Amino acid sequence: MTTTNRIMVVDGMALLFRAFYATAMSNYYMINSKGTPTNAVYGMVKHLFTAIETYQPTHVVCCWDMGSQTFRNDLFPDYKANRGAPPEELIPQFDLAKEVVESLNIPNVGQVGYEADDCMGTLSRLYSEHSQVFLLTGDQDLLQLLQPNVHVVLLKKGYGNYAEYHQDSFYEEKGITPSQMVDLKALMGDSSDNYPGVKGIGEKTALKLLMEHQTIEGILENLDKLTKGQRTKIEQDLEMLHLSRQLARINCEADVNCSLEDALFYIDDEKMEAKFNELEFRNWKKNLVRI
Repeated sequence: MTTTNRIMVVDGMALLFRAFYATAMSNYYMINSKGTPTNAVYGMVKHLFTAIETYQPTHVVCCWDMGSQTFRNDLFPDYKANRGAPPEELIPQFDLAKEVVESLNIPNVGQVGYEADDCMGTLSRLYSEHSQVFLLTGDQDLLQLLQPNVHVVLLKKGYGNYAEYHQDSFYEEKGITPSQMVDLKALMGDSSDNYPGVKGIGEKTALKLLMEHQTIEGILENLDKLTKGQRTKIEQDLEMLHLSRQLARINCEADVNCSLEDALFYIDDEKMEAKFNELEFRNWKKNLVRI
């Protein structure tokens, strides 16, 4: 069954950070006459417009983290504790980014205590019952959300370069199903999110174990078939294994919603132009892709 709605759910944080670091490396912050840096917001809009031009969605929603404390920190206080504070040039751009998104008539969605990933997962479950969903992100964690109607579009270097994943192509490439991604991360941990998984088990071993035994439960039921080293590592880190799985799983029951009516993609040119000019976006008519 084909559906006419094509809903793009955007990871606002991923686009904003990517755009910031692409220009900050050369100290190009695009500071306007008010002293406000705008490089991240400008680049985010370019990423957004390029993706919209490529995928032609009928509806667009943008999801955000709402502060650094989430339910995962309650489970594991060291979760993401390795992340430093954002650069000072980026801090004022968080609110600006949401203002710009709002000026494009795109809803901003977020929920305190949850990450943008959780909001994206929740919305993808709601929308995929009746629509094609495209999750635009730079974060491979979202691959666990792949379903027949849910595609993940990963940003690659530059503008307009994507790795697009479907449920079937993911299995062909990785050898495991999207839902097994959660157990994979539980076993091998995630250094960027700062949780260890099972010490001494890397991606190669974790993939092999999941291909043989399907799930963590399957592995635990067959400990006697594992090598002595694998068995010892898992038994020693059993508690952390279960905790890591809770941290790795995207929560698709965040308290967020956004009606299709609100998400319908329609730009009011005057509203957009006023915002872009207020922020003193340079050459935006030429450089920002218009749909």
